[in-house]
Amino acid sequence: MNHDRHQTKSFWRSWQGLCAILFIAALLFFLITEHTAHFFGVLPFAIFLICPLLHFFMHRHGGPDKQGRSGGGHQH
Repeated sequence: MNHDRHQTKSFWRSWQGLCAILFIAALLFFLITEHTAHFFGVLPFAIFLICPLLHFFMHRHGGPDKQGRSGGGHQH
């Protein structure tokens, strides 16, 4: 058996991936520092927009009930 299999390197572990990570980090840094006022201005609205998603996933509307419960309690 040949144990010396050729393993391909992940993009994020190459020098191009490292450059991409550094570029994205710098971009996020300047985005956060320069647009903090806009971010905090939109934050209250974002909290209200996330409520339907929380309701959807917290009440298990996303899939079958894994615990086998039927009836009773909160239903939609």
